[in-house]
Amino acid sequence: MQTIYLAGPGVFRPDAHAWGQDLQQYCAEFGLRGLYPLDQAAPADLTAAQAAAWIFQANCDLIRQSDAILADVRAFRSRSEPDSGTAFEIGFAHALGKPILLWLPDLEIGATMLDRVGSHRDEGGLMVEDFGAPLNLMLWQCASAVIYHTHPKLALQEASFFLINSST
Repeated sequence: MQTIYLAGPGVFRPDAHAWGQDLQQYCAEFGLRGLYPLDQAAPADLTAAQAAAWIFQANCDLIRQSDAILADVRAFRSRSEPDSGTAFEIGFAHALGKPILLWLPDLEIGATMLDRVGSHRDEGGLMVEDFGAPLNLMLWQCASAVIYHTHPKLALQEASFFLINSST
């Protein structure tokens, strides 16, 4: 059974634990073992700084244990950029040689960064890259696969199909 780390801004949802349990249930239905960042809770007696360090280490450990990462890179707190923690996790997993499956549930196939932002300049006047991809090139180029399903169950079914077929 392959293990997949479930990265994304779902940990910030009001129903974050239920969201993670649903993702893990879908993983199990498709022969995967899902590792979710909230699987482990930081000890209650830690300071904020200690808790942050604990969470960082715990999530890095889960990524090390995984065979692949499914990264929910929907726009988060902006019109076009994913959660920065998820972006880090993608880079970390890539550095470890793990397959990266990007999940874009908020976009249609063929959408680009220009489509997302709406012009060649952002609201601050900075240039918007035009490489024909919906994400920054550093994220896009490390993708082993890109999944566009809006429902997580369908996304995980496609992830499972990809992982099974890429390991044979």
